[in-house]
Amino acid sequence: MKEAMFYERIGDGKVRCRVCNHYCVIAEGERGICGVRENQDNVLYALNYGLTISYGVDPIEKKPLYHFLPHTKTYSIATVGCNFKCLWCQNWEISQSPKPKKKVVGREITPEEHLKNALSRGCDSIAYTYSEPTIFLEYAYDLMKLAHENDLKNVWVSNGFMSSEVLDYILPLVDAMNIDFKGFDDLIHKKYCGAPVKPIRDNLKTIYQAGVHLEITTLVVPGVNDNLEELSKIAEFIVKELDVSVPWHITRFYPAWKMSDVKPTDVDILNKAKAVGLEKGIKNIHIGNVY
Repeated sequence: MKEAMFYERIGDGKVRCRVCNHYCVIAEGERGICGVRENQDNVLYALNYGLTISYGVDPIEKKPLYHFLPHTKTYSIATVGCNFKCLWCQNWEISQSPKPKKKVVGREITPEEHLKNALSRGCDSIAYTYSEPTIFLEYAYDLMKLAHENDLKNVWVSNGFMSSEVLDYILPLVDAMNIDFKGFDDLIHKKYCGAPVKPIRDNLKTIYQAGVHLEITTLVVPGVNDNLEELSKIAEFIVKELDVSVPWHITRFYPAWKMSDVKPTDVDILNKAKAVGLEKGIKNIHIGNVY
């Protein structure tokens, strides 16, 4: 473990984590929502530092990034933990495993070892993915610095809920981002993901304005956000608040975790969403998880 970045002591032995927009107030011996940041003697620790739960080489298109270093390989890493609780999570076994206070597991791998692996496998980038990279910020940041020193690009695949302080801190080292924009309706987002959506919209604008390559993914979940009104609002946001050049990935849901009894998304609604996006002017729209 390692002392966490971005927190403050607020008295009575409590600390406030400032890594994401939950801004968890954490009492002595307790953890934040992510399950991997713990207050020990008035010091906040990242329990997942140096503990990799998953790593490997992927095509960059799997992130999905279709317009950044196409046809190249990216070296992907993750730790356990997540600051969301999306009921359809495909990777729930790692994202939710340390909650509320379970053992934080993973293979001990240093940032230097990850760099060596990426270079030896001929990768052009390193992707912080599978779970939420914000919650392994300290680990990711150390590797990101090494990546740039060795001419590798950094890719964040994120839910976009990091605090504005953290976003400003990492942007100089991030070359591309894919942000999961799960829905426009705040009540739906809170119900199914456990967080409000406004901070994500604000961060998307900051990322785009910073000149970082940005692509957006919307998982279309039956009964949650699979109506054209909701999907149209997302398309309008991309066009009006970002730019028509920002690629939009409209992705098919498959049963998982607490929504394992829900049928996969009707492909027809994906095609209709794509038509709406094209009508509004988005230049690059990709339907995912469909053969």
